[in-house]
Amino acid sequence: MPNLINRPLVIFGPSGVGKGTLLKRIFAEFPNKFGFSVSHTTRAPRPGETDGKEYHFVTKERFKTLLSEDAFIEHAQFSGNYYGTSIQAVRAVRSTGRRCVLDIDSQGVRQIKKTDLDPIYLFISPPDMTTLRHRLRGRGTDSDHAIQRRLSIALSEIQYAREPGAYDYVIVNDDLEKAYALFKKVVLGEAIESDVLPPLAD
Repeated sequence: MPNLINRPLVIFGPSGVGKGTLLKRIFAEFPNKFGFSVSHTTRAPRPGETDGKEYHFVTKERFKTLLSEDAFIEHAQFSGNYYGTSIQAVRAVRSTGRRCVLDIDSQGVRQIKKTDLDPIYLFISPPDMTTLRHRLRGRGTDSDHAIQRRLSIALSEIQYAREPGAYDYVIVNDDLEKAYALFKKVVLGEAIESDVLPPLAD
């Protein structure tokens, strides 16, 4: 079996599923082993965010220029803002000898599958839609309209994950410690037995 850790890792899944929590834990436990691909965005920085750390914050004009130069391996538009992963961002991580980790949506996954990046695809799934709804409401950061929109997007993400060949592994985050144990194995380049995807609706 080839060494999986030599390949980039693409993580995708619905908003509120716990991807950020899993990523923070893995980077805290292994600070020098992995590198997070820093995406470009045209949205404004949130309090506490730093340019070049959470995102490369650019104007729409600059983003469109980069887009015209084929600088991105994937890009998307969400809530009126652009987001994209640049080829340079992936190269920057690789140049440090670390494994590159990318956190993107299914639209980006479709685009990356058309490139020669050849990553491992990991889908993080909620146990069910009711749990995801509670998690999003529990954040207290979104309006009811925004939550409904995120749930609608979540359904499409899970629907995409059901397509043949969409992912290499799936982890259902119904128990954080269990999910993290599986997540760590995948990030460290080990093979796991995938969880079973939940139904589209409950």
